[in-house]
Amino acid sequence: MNIDRAVLAFAGIVVLISILLVQLFSTWWLLLTAFAGLNMLQAAFTRFCPAAIIFRKLGLKVGAAFE
Repeated sequence: MNIDRAVLAFAGIVVLISILLVQLFSTWWLLLTAFAGLNMLQAAFTRFCPAAIIFRKLGLKVGAAFE
């Protein structure tokens, strides 16, 4: 797995957990989904993603998006 795929997987997990938390606790957890979406949007334009930095430090291979 490379960094790009790990970031996509992590974003998907965050969204799914947020949906679960909305169903179990409060609609305020939709803010977590909004944060994930905004982070993906800004990463598309700036190529800066904190998750990509963490995954790189964990030793994942560099992909095309977050070199």
